[in-house]
Amino acid sequence: MKNLKKYIKYGLAVALVTGCDTKQLHDLNINPQALNEVNLNFIFTSAELGIASNGTTGDNRYIDWRTNIGMFSYAIQHLANSGGGIAPGDKYTVNAETNAAPFEFTYNDQLKNIAEILKQSGPGGFAEGKYKNTREASRILRAFSFARLTDLYGNIPYSEANKGIEGIFFPKYDTQDVIYADLLKELDEATAALSTSNPDEGFKAADFIYNGDIARWKKWGYSLMLRLAMRISNVDAAKAATYVTKAAAGGVFTSNADNVWVKMADGPSEWVNQNGISRAFDAGDGGQPTYLSATLVNFLKGSNPAVATDDDPRLMIISGGIGSGTVITDPVKQKGMPNGYDLAMLEKLENKKPVDVSTTYSRINSKMLQDSDPYQIMNYGEVEFLLAEAIERKIGTGIAGTAKSHYQAGVKASMQMYTPFDASLTVSDAAAAKYLTTYPYGVTKPALEMIGEQMWVNKFFNWWEAWSDWRRTGFPKLTPTNYPGNVTGGTIPVRLRYPTNEVAGNPNYQTGATLPDDFTTKVWWDK
Repeated sequence: MKNLKKYIKYGLAVALVTGCDTKQLHDLNINPQALNEVNLNFIFTSAELGIASNGTTGDNRYIDWRTNIGMFSYAIQHLANSGGGIAPGDKYTVNAETNAAPFEFTYNDQLKNIAEILKQSGPGGFAEGKYKNTREASRILRAFSFARLTDLYGNIPYSEANKGIEGIFFPKYDTQDVIYADLLKELDEATAALSTSNPDEGFKAADFIYNGDIARWKKWGYSLMLRLAMRISNVDAAKAATYVTKAAAGGVFTSNADNVWVKMADGPSEWVNQNGISRAFDAGDGGQPTYLSATLVNFLKGSNPAVATDDDPRLMIISGGIGSGTVITDPVKQKGMPNGYDLAMLEKLENKKPVDVSTTYSRINSKMLQDSDPYQIMNYGEVEFLLAEAIERKIGTGIAGTAKSHYQAGVKASMQMYTPFDASLTVSDAAAAKYLTTYPYGVTKPALEMIGEQMWVNKFFNWWEAWSDWRRTGFPKLTPTNYPGNVTGGTIPVRLRYPTNEVAGNPNYQTGATLPDDFTTKVWWDK
């Protein structure tokens, strides 16, 4: 008996204990203080935050500062910068962090979280058959994030991505056409599978975008499907038509109430919860300048810039005026900074030395740059423009209305979508109607050009997508810059380079990546 107690004490002969069955033996190996299962809704909330803050465990301004602003806002000529290194998109220079940020943050944050949700709620997972709406909504988030990644780089790790726990440490690259085909299939399946008949299982409480509203999630799924279908319309018209038709039949956004906003907050953590775009423009934090491009300001001032009778009502929503203290808010006097100029070039242009850019050029309205401002992901105006384009180009069937009616609805929605930033940023129905009368659809310019220009204005802050829209449509007709020492030969960049760590560390890069790895190499759909 004495020896038996000794063995039991040290756990060497537990099987000798009378009545000890297999379950009891198994339970001895479970740490009662360890977490063996996690509520997947907690991870889902983090994934939602990740699509806006770009890093729930890191610096939420990083990817916006380096890439959304630093490359795309300047390349697309919404903003301009008299500096250099932090604005590679203004002068077509190289910044390693700009190239790396979307790749590293997206894989390591929201896609990692989503992969865990799908693994654990799928076959063999501890939550198999559970969290049904959480799972399908996660598939929509996954499609959104992967679409952005492949749009930026071209071929990327997709089918083997985020499978390190399965022993895949060097994922293969999938071609963009294969990725798009699967993303559209995923959106089709996931959006259809969302249902109010599924048990809630905490989805409503976890979802801070739509608060568990299944109807609105379905609208987003089909709206995203429409975006992706139109993005491949120049290279795979048949597949584009199929999914445009599916999206129209399923039901896309119908008002600004459907817009995808990720809520932000002042606290408790500035590194996670605050708006990354706002923080990137904060002089004491990110330090990106907020000067509007001459291209954008001139477009918004309209065809008669000497008077304020036909300017776009968005001009003094987007612009916060010129100067500080006594701020110039007269629409006629708004002035954008030309792209591709440094201070010496601006002094020559303005015939003033030194030139004070802060009292010379219009800046972004500070009412849209608060740390607690929501972060917009996708909006109804874009959907209306895509529907108008699909009708004009005869892509897909079943779209009610005319190209003109969808264009007009898109312009009005785009003008009236800013009130979540501040209630004062309101545009009346009358003001929108006046603009549409002043610039009638397909008369002032060709219809497709007008659609492309309006999508460009619509994507202010969402410069990732404005850049992709411009690459696909060719509108607006931007004049490139040719700053000394630029690396593109004076052409606007059309893709990002892969991160140096990926180039050096993944042996599949050489055989699967989009090459040559230059800013001038087009992605598959950019034809």
